[in-house]
Formats: sequence, C-alpha cells, structure tokens
Amino acid sequence: MRIKILQVCKLYAPWIGGVEKTVQYIAEGLKDKVDIEVLACQPKGRGVKQVINGVKVTKAASFGIYWGMPVSLTFPFLLAWKSRKVDILHFHLPFPLGDLFYLLMGSKRKKVVVTYHSDIVRQKWLMKFYRAFLYRFLRRADKILVTSPNLLESSEHLGSYKDKCIVVPSSIDLNEFGHPMEKKFDVGVPPSERTVLFVGRLSYYKGLEYLIEAMREVEAKLLIAGDGELREELEKKTNFLGLNRKVIFLGSISDEKLRYLYQICDVFVLPSIEKSEAFGLVQLEAMAYGKPVINTHLPTGVPFVSIDGETGITVKPKNSKALAHAINELLSNKELRKKFGEQARKRVEENFTVQKMNERILEVYRELVAK
Repeated sequence: MRIKILQVCKLYAPWIGGVEKTVQYIAEGLKDKVDIEVLACQPKGRGVKQVINGVKVTKAASFGIYWGMPVSLTFPFLLAWKSRKVDILHFHLPFPLGDLFYLLMGSKRKKVVVTYHSDIVRQKWLMKFYRAFLYRFLRRADKILVTSPNLLESSEHLGSYKDKCIVVPSSIDLNEFGHPMEKKFDVGVPPSERTVLFVGRLSYYKGLEYLIEAMREVEAKLLIAGDGELREELEKKTNFLGLNRKVIFLGSISDEKLRYLYQICDVFVLPSIEKSEAFGLVQLEAMAYGKPVINTHLPTGVPFVSIDGETGITVKPKNSKALAHAINELLSNKELRKKFGEQARKRVEENFTVQKMNERILEVYRELVAK
C-alpha cells in the first residue's frame, strides 16, 4: 500500500509565497510515489475542493487574514476528519491554527512531520500565549525539517529539539526556471539598459524602501515585480525622491513574464530586513538564470542560499549606501557578474533542486512508516 500524506499549511496556490511554493513542489513532486493531499485555508471566502496539477486540495472557508494568519471556523473539523485517513501529517510552520487544533484533537496515532520555515517574528505578543503550545507540538513531532542550517542555529525555539531536526533546504524546479526565453515582453526597459530586479510581495520585511533609496546612486533601472500592502506607500516614496524614471512597479505578473525578467536583468536584489524572510526562494530562481544576487546578512537562510563572495554580495540590512555600492560594483564589472552568475547556477544544481528535496522528504516518510 502507498503511504498516505496530508500536508497542512496556511495557504496554497495560486497564492504566491515561498512557503506555498515549497508545499506545491512537494505535493506535485511526490504525488506519483505517495497518496498526498493538501489542507489549507482560503485567503478569504467560502471553502472549496480543487484538483490543482493533479493534487487534491481542500481549502477551508476563511473570514480573512489577520495577524498573518487566516481565521477559519471549519478548518479544525476538516483537519480532524482528514487526519483519520492518512499515515503522516506534514505541517508547515508557522501556522498556529494548524498545530493548536492538532493538539486539541488529542490524536497520538499518526506520524507527524514538521517543516519549520521560520520563527514568528512580527506578532511577538502572540508568542506569549502560543509558546507553550508550540513547544508541546514540537515535542510531539516525529521529525522536524528545517530549511537551512542558519535557521536551525538562530531559531529561538528549536534548540531543545535538535535531536529530531534535519536540514532539508527549500528548492526549485530547474525544468521551470533557467531555460532561455524566446518570447519578449515590454517591461519599460530597452535591451541595452542596465537592469536591477526585485521579485516578491511588497511587505514590511522586504526592505524595499532601502533599495529604492539606493537607486539615487545607481545609473540603472529597477524593476519591481510583485504587489502587496505597501505598494502605494513605496510609489509615493519613489515620487518624493524623483525616481519615477528609474523605478518601475510592474505589479503581479505571469510566470512567463517573471522568467523573462530573470533572463534580462543584470543583478537580482533581495534587500530584506527582518527574520520573517526565512529563506528567499526567489534568490534560487534568479540564480538558476545565472544571475548574481545581492542579499542581506540576516540570521536566517537568506545568506545561506546565495553566498557572499561566491554567488553574489551580502550587505547589512537597512543600509541603502551598502546596497548602492554592491549594485554599482556588479554593474561596473561584467567579469565579476559572469563569475558569480556561473557559480550561482552551479550552486542551485548541486544543492537546491526539487528532486533532491523530495527524495529526502520521501526518505523521511518511509522511515517513519517503517517504524
């Protein structure tokens, strides 16, 4: 009989995010080897059952996202019902709604795997109430998969559970990223112009305000692909600094257009400023196209993905001048860009493919069921 898995997470495709993409890669990559389903929540609205790229997905109804988490009354009932039919529950944290209701269910029979993506950073007040439940849940887990060695060492909460932790980095599909694009898109930048690229949600922890400020000292175009709650504020800042011709907000874009942007950019920048940026999957996507990455020295997986002096440049967070200096250094040195870019592609191939990630996860599943 095939192993039956239920992945439990906050949100799922088409919602865009690093955690959601990782869950999707696992589900789609392993669906031919195990029976795997996904239980998540709607960002807002009525619950639905879907089949997405061959994967059964149930999304619980939600009143909306508050304090970074969907609020759902039906989710715990769906979790209890679906848990009865599987061998392994695979939770993706942080997701307090998921682990709290699992503990309330009181089930001890199912094997539990946790992928620990990050600590809760912004909602510090929540940890006063949630900490004891989180620790109880981590004690209950059979295996904890941590997305980087940096996160394992820096996490405020994993120290007592290292004996059951293994590092399984988030990864990307090289069948999806890294291939030359023949189709061209109008993104407001002529082919001859030097281009800096940012991809991601326009959220507080991304540090985009510092990247925009850095562009005052850079002779190039900055393309910002993505949308979010800070877009209006960032556009106002761009206008105030007189950078309208340098900084282009593209909003949400198609996957095809995203791959085109990775192909044409000279430098990719991830200027994140908070531990909420636990990994930065978009770095791998840019690296797959042989692009050097400028990132920030956070105590998370961000500088583990792209290594300072090997695949790009790492600078201090919240430092516009350091960002500008790093961008200018790469833009002015074609050979350095080429060297970092080639090493970036090689690093992805050797360490961050979906195939390698899923092989390790499947091994964990099989070990647990065998026990």
